[in-house]
Amino acid sequence: MAKKEPKVKLERSYNIPLRKSFRLMAKHKKTPRAVRAVKEFLAKHMKSDDIQLGMHLNEYLWKHGIRNPPHHVKVHVIKEDDVVKAELEGFEFKGAVKAEPKKKEPTTMKEKLAKKMGIEDVAEEQAEEKQAEAKEEKQAEAKEEKTEAKAEEKKAEEKKPEPKPEVKKSAPKAEKVPTAHELAAKKDN
Repeated sequence: MAKKEPKVKLERSYNIPLRKSFRLMAKHKKTPRAVRAVKEFLAKHMKSDDIQLGMHLNEYLWKHGIRNPPHHVKVHVIKEDDVVKAELEGFEFKGAVKAEPKKKEPTTMKEKLAKKMGIEDVAEEQAEEKQAEAKEEKQAEAKEEKTEAKAEEKKAEEKKPEPKPEVKKSAPKAEKVPTAHELAAKKDN
């Protein structure tokens, strides 16, 4: 069976204005806002939420850095099976822009020497083993802490004395101080 090629449902070219979208943004947010504006424009005009920007279009938007995107951009857009693929005018869409995962660079002297000597696999395996051991130790410590906390709670509950009923203590009676009138009456008697 021959492969079915996706039908080109819609093919258009647009000159997308970007200046109004990023005009009032902070300088360090202008180009990301311009990229979102391109996606919003295409979502509105092509009536689809699945939008892929081409490599050349992305490079053009970021050409002058994060602070100074272009004021408008001419794009060629193709909609295939509800997927919108946009590329800079004059270029063919090759694929969506995807960030490549960063390779882990050796940081310690041991790792650097292992890399130079070609013992990368051993160093990576050892690093993974160390990470796994550290994870297991942390989990074991957490379990121990939980069990200790539970044991302490049980001991505290067992040791708690029952509250004694409160006994109201009356204040000591103050001696009555005789008044001057009473003292005079005592003298007369």
